[in-house]
Amino acid sequence: MTVRVGVMGATGYTALELIKLLLRHDQVEIVALTSRQEGSPPISQVHPQLTGRLELPLENLDLNQLASRCDCVFSCLPHAASAVSVAQLLAKGTRVVDFSADYRLTDVSVYESWYATKHPDPDRIGDVPYGLPEWFGEAIPDAELVANPGCYPTSAILALAPLLQAGVIASEDVIVDSKSGVSGAGRTPKLATLFPECNESFTAYSVGKHRHTPEIQQVLSTLAGHEVDLVFTPHLVPMDRGILTTAYARRRGMKSASAMQDILRDAYNNAPFVRILDDPPATKNSAHTNYCDLAVRVVGERVIVISCIDNLIKGASGAAVQNMNLMFGFPETLALV
Repeated sequence: MTVRVGVMGATGYTALELIKLLLRHDQVEIVALTSRQEGSPPISQVHPQLTGRLELPLENLDLNQLASRCDCVFSCLPHAASAVSVAQLLAKGTRVVDFSADYRLTDVSVYESWYATKHPDPDRIGDVPYGLPEWFGEAIPDAELVANPGCYPTSAILALAPLLQAGVIASEDVIVDSKSGVSGAGRTPKLATLFPECNESFTAYSVGKHRHTPEIQQVLSTLAGHEVDLVFTPHLVPMDRGILTTAYARRRGMKSASAMQDILRDAYNNAPFVRILDDPPATKNSAHTNYCDLAVRVVGERVIVISCIDNLIKGASGAAVQNMNLMFGFPETLALV
């Protein structure tokens, strides 16, 4: 079985990583790439890394044509714009993995408050599987649409969910402190990500108001079975890629770090892309991979979980391919190891 795939919004960093992964996938044919580019240049003109590997032209978005040619479409469009297109593709029977935040949250009012826009497809909210296979894998194979998780949420949820479920950390006063490479801000030029601004500098941003906050809170609360209260602070680090998240929680009971580590190991025993380490992980070791590396420590009454992922792979495109593999009955690891 060969799955015909298309990519909407094919010029960004996550789209490039997605295309590179799909080119390694022996059960996939890339048949369409969309972007508003004058003259419909080949994708290799925008992403020179693809020269000699893929020369498809960038097309203007025509949803009727896209649906007729594709079994699965990856939407790398911005929030709100994505849902408009996704709803039409689903109506034509095309399956979708959506990179935007449009279907991650389960409450329309929360989405509209944090994203400051009316949701274009509100009736679907709450019924779309959250595309984190380590926790929601059973819902993904039959799904017509999967909401690909955010990068920061992936790093935080994988770190904290097993310990919250086991009841060995408190669900209030949780602190999620994350550092991300500059590619997390996207490819569109912005003052803060210009080389003279971010090189040799390290800064927090969107403090107290980052849009991934309700996503982290929602998913952890769902998995814990009760409300989780947390503070999330992201930082920009002058490196190309990677996320290091340090999560702090209050210990419940007297479990040792070794016992905490065993809880993580048990939780991810069958998860091919989660590695439990003895030593704190480094972003360099998960870069360009679909792995999440975790380590845990107990310091006094605090439990500290350190999580590393590649923001463009496990935090975006690798997870999307992992989800597609499950949707179409392929081995979960295909094209990812």
